Amino acid sequence: MERVTDLKEKFTQSHARIGQGKYREKLLKQCPICPITLVSDDRLLIASHIKPWAKSNSQEQLDPHNSFMFTPTFDFLFDRGFMSFTNNKKTILSPFLSKMTYSKLNISDNRIISQLVMDDKREEYLKYHRANILKR
Repeated sequence: MERVTDLKEKFTQSHARIGQGKYREKLLKQCPICPITLVSDDRLLIASHIKPWAKSNSQEQLDPHNSFMFTPTFDFLFDRGFMSFTNNKKTILSPFLSKMTYSKLNISDNRIISQLVMDDKREEYLKYHRANILKR
């Protein structure tokens, strides 16, 4: 017989997975493409938290405004703080990677990403990202 704590943990994990599915659905409606590569195949898109999951409260974790959809390379760059954005959709690239690397990825500093979906909530989350995640 399973212990109560094991059952509670399974319930919590199951509930989180269901919440993540709804969260991803809502995010895909708001952001149906990677704004950098313009890839729209949702099998290749990653929901990339602006304010990291581990630093977010339960409401922020499942808030689709706390995310962008990126292809894996750009999800990695954003998640690890090698890239961020201004509120007017311009890229901010960390000096911790070389200009040559960014060039090979076809991304440059101060590039306007016109397909980046912005709103007041994302701007607030981006303030956090620039202050706490972006490597300067």
